[in-house]
Amino acid sequence: MPKRTVPTLWVACGAWVLGVHPAAASQAAPDQAKVEAPPAAVETLPAIVITSTRMDASLLETPASVSLVDGEAMRNARPRINLSESLGGVPGLQIQNRENYAQDLQLSMRGYGARSTFGVRGVRLYVDGIPATMPDGQGQTSNIDIGSIDHVEVLRGPFSALYGNSSGGVVQIFTEEGKAPPELSSSFAAGSQGVRRYSMKARGLTTTGTGDLDYVLSVNRFTTDGYREHSAARRTQGNARLGLQLDDDTRLTLLANTVSVRADDPLGLDRARFEDDPRSAVDNATLYNTRKSVDQTQGGLIYEKRLPGGDQLRAMVYYGERDMVQYQAIPVAAQRSPQHSGGVIDLSRRYAGADLRWTRQLRLADRPLTLVTGVAYDELREDRRGYENFVGEQLGVKGALRRNENNKVWNLDPYLQASWALTESWTLDAGLRYSRIRFRSEDHYVEPGNADDSGKATYREWLPVGSLRWTPTSDLTFYVSAGKGFETPTFNELSYRNDGLGGLNFALRPATNVNVEVGAKARLAGGVLTAALYQSRTRDEIVAADASFGRTTYQNAGRTRRSGFELAWDGTLVGHLKAQLAYGWLDARYRDDCATTSCLDASRPDKQLRAGNRLPGVARHAFYMSLDWLPEEGFRAGVDGRFLSRIPVNDGNTEWTPSYFVSGVHAGYVWKRGDWRLASYARIDNLFNRQYAGAVIVNEGNQRYYEPAVGRSWSAGLDLTYTF
Repeated sequence: MPKRTVPTLWVACGAWVLGVHPAAASQAAPDQAKVEAPPAAVETLPAIVITSTRMDASLLETPASVSLVDGEAMRNARPRINLSESLGGVPGLQIQNRENYAQDLQLSMRGYGARSTFGVRGVRLYVDGIPATMPDGQGQTSNIDIGSIDHVEVLRGPFSALYGNSSGGVVQIFTEEGKAPPELSSSFAAGSQGVRRYSMKARGLTTTGTGDLDYVLSVNRFTTDGYREHSAARRTQGNARLGLQLDDDTRLTLLANTVSVRADDPLGLDRARFEDDPRSAVDNATLYNTRKSVDQTQGGLIYEKRLPGGDQLRAMVYYGERDMVQYQAIPVAAQRSPQHSGGVIDLSRRYAGADLRWTRQLRLADRPLTLVTGVAYDELREDRRGYENFVGEQLGVKGALRRNENNKVWNLDPYLQASWALTESWTLDAGLRYSRIRFRSEDHYVEPGNADDSGKATYREWLPVGSLRWTPTSDLTFYVSAGKGFETPTFNELSYRNDGLGGLNFALRPATNVNVEVGAKARLAGGVLTAALYQSRTRDEIVAADASFGRTTYQNAGRTRRSGFELAWDGTLVGHLKAQLAYGWLDARYRDDCATTSCLDASRPDKQLRAGNRLPGVARHAFYMSLDWLPEEGFRAGVDGRFLSRIPVNDGNTEWTPSYFVSGVHAGYVWKRGDWRLASYARIDNLFNRQYAGAVIVNEGNQRYYEPAVGRSWSAGLDLTYTF
């Protein structure tokens, strides 16, 4: 079996062919899709393709908004610490660094996920086909090792519904494959705020008694003193990918990664302090020593088999463990209530899953037809405990037990998709997934004044998607697509009730949405131009009701509408000069007045959600540009810039972050001598030292909405590679 025989946009939970032409579907590849940058000096523009076993399917033929970011581009002249460094050029994706490693990046897509106060919500994440998003919809980016990424795919729009419990889109990260001859590399970077990163990576291909074995092993260590007071962090990551080619038709891939994080939490600032002292921390943050620790390890196995007649079988299983302890700044007086769950969260999570699918190549009316059918199972078991954050007069320590429950969420989702080439230039794609997600909580903390809060809930939805694509020439594609998606509450969103009583908030309903998109793609002026016009209408939008002292409660807020436009161009201007432009416009508004108790509080205009108000956390305009001179050897340099319009920070739209434009410049040099390669870079970010909010805490109850971004900062690094 030749390597990489599964379509690039099929992932473990969903596994869908997104517009790959049926004639090439059986050869498309999950782990090798990338934008092939045009050679430095050519007369004709090569196709931008999703590569396979050299049977290529044009990216232009994909009937969805898909951006592919190359791993080498993500590492070039960057510290390689956060995805926000290199994904700013993806239209529709708003990814912001909180400068708070206790809360992860703030990532939203087309306005979905902006409400998340920590982690990633509304967008599904996958690493090498293994979900980094749990079945309840909560995801993390902390286990993603930028040093070993081959490429990242970002899918937006209706087709994201085929991945189950998500609304905004899908981000997939693929690790490099091993290659011959073997390489050993080390990397070091340093920067402002005491930033240090150390990395090592081994990559190779060898022949064993049972077949070819390719491998990538990567480890890195990151530390920082933090831009703000009480924001120091350290993170250690490891990532491994082993591929065994058993024969021409059979391949096994073993995947494993681990991460350990220790981070202080400075919490958000109010407007006055954000403007006057952006590097400060909230007083309670130091008083209670707010902080978080995370330890996660996961692994998976993928089996791929090509069957007679061109059919394919793919099976994936995975298992992981994640332990997290978080100290919050909840005052002692508030915890005196017998129904309060304390100021320390202690979570122990065990998660597992499997995905089995079969791909068939058929003909209908003498035209190629590809069918994909499968089933995905995902499970999360959680031991959630809460403790007081004090012992006697001592604050910021684990005290008496105040919460003890076992939670479980699981889904079993069958799915089916078909891609039919009606003619040489017209293709019809359709898919259907039935998603059923079940929550169950068993309360073991039953005390006088604290009743048994056990409960369960089941959410189910049919998720159809369809598209029609027209490719009049090999350089031009038009498409229209539509789909229905849904988004359940996560366990974190269910964790606290709005009425202050104990137990899970099972009154929350899932949000459902209908997405429509019209798009075009073309090869133009040495690159690829993409454009998309879309609208998404949601019912029962889940919004933050209140957020204070690190604790957030949620409610349903009726209907919303997101209308937007995206435009992007990526290519080579001349020689080694590469450019990237991206623009996104998004009008995201509530369509109904909110009539809950929280929304009707006359003393809190910031909570008064009205029809026509803008969704908080979402920018209306976003623009990105970069220009880079990138020869294989010698001097390199580049400049980039990003604009983001002002952002409302609460449902009442009473406060907004200021709009901003920030830019960065970099320069470096690459030496090659025999088997050695040495690359260096130096970089300045926020060149003009703009003061702006890197992220916001939506609807923060104490009106501490703002998480300040870093001012002018520098970084520099070296990479040394030896090829055996």
